[in-house]
Amino acid sequence: MRKTETAIQRCRTMSALQRMLGGKWKLEILYYIAFCDIHRFGALRRQLGEITESSLTKQLRELEADGFLIRHDYQEVPPRVEYTLSELGRSFVDVIRYMKQWGERNLPGGAEGEPGENP
Repeated sequence: MRKTETAIQRCRTMSALQRMLGGKWKLEILYYIAFCDIHRFGALRRQLGEITESSLTKQLRELEADGFLIRHDYQEVPPRVEYTLSELGRSFVDVIRYMKQWGERNLPGGAEGEPGENP
């Protein structure tokens, strides 16, 4: 039996979201910027722990390119760069909050010892 065009058609919205937010660290980066007042590269790297400098750079650049973050380069020595949520990023905060609440209710371990807001 041949698959029809409609049978294999993907949801464009979900495909786009997966492409934009599918990186291993992207949701956590957005969470820490939104709820934990962490805006500097070094602080994000310390908070994430296992991420390499190159991976964090790549994830931040992709989030910026997709319109979720704004990069503020203060043109100082030593370099000082901060990241804030864009309007698009701020519009996604409720989704992150809901995902965190869902995880606390449904995932093993819940919210034990987690940093950030308790939505």
